[in-house]
Amino acid sequence: MESHVKASACSDCFIQSRAAYYPNSDEQGTDHGRCGYGSFGATINGGDVSAASDLYRDGVGCGACYQVRCTNSAYCSDKGATIVITDHGSSDRTDFILSRRAFGRMAQTSDAAASLFSLGAVDIEYRRVSCSYPSKNITIKIDESSSFPNYLAFVIWYQQGKRDNIAVQLCETQNFVCKLLDRSYGAVWTTSSPPSGPLQIRMLFSDGDDGDESWVAPVNYIPQYWKAGDTYDTGLQVDF
Repeated sequence: MESHVKASACSDCFIQSRAAYYPNSDEQGTDHGRCGYGSFGATINGGDVSAASDLYRDGVGCGACYQVRCTNSAYCSDKGATIVITDHGSSDRTDFILSRRAFGRMAQTSDAAASLFSLGAVDIEYRRVSCSYPSKNITIKIDESSSFPNYLAFVIWYQQGKRDNIAVQLCETQNFVCKLLDRSYGAVWTTSSPPSGPLQIRMLFSDGDDGDESWVAPVNYIPQYWKAGDTYDTGLQVDF
């Protein structure tokens, strides 16, 4: 698809593409998506989520938000749906495979939605937009595969704005020695032999259009005795 060349020339322009939907799901998204969000990936953004093909970008695209609207004026609304990328996949030359809820939200009425569902895949246009999670801070979810103190894996929830998180460091809070983490897959960041003590996370956010990059350090620490399955509020939200 040539959409991504066009997107770099105009970040607010709509790009022509196609979208399908998860045919065997309920209204929400999948709870085993390739981004590693687990059940959170099915309910974030009210269930308005999607798998992406090229826009997945080896996991960098996980958590990105897009306005997606179908282009058939007989059925489709001007607003469309705002979705969050939580999975990787493609079908019938599509950029997106939407949850049923998000796919139906592109329609003007419930009857129009039924017509869209019968088509299966439709022509759309899309653009990157800022994610918005009112009254939510960026949250660290320790993956169940983690094993204290030898192996740490986590995902990052509720990132606002429209920049990509391209790197993550863990830093000891006493001597501030930092360790660059690996992107295991999707939005899952991992390290063996993690630093000890309370840990500060540092995230590198990038604007892919102009190359602007910024390191951001939340105010709250991951506690010294972190536990698999726990979530930790960073006390910070980034909206740029």
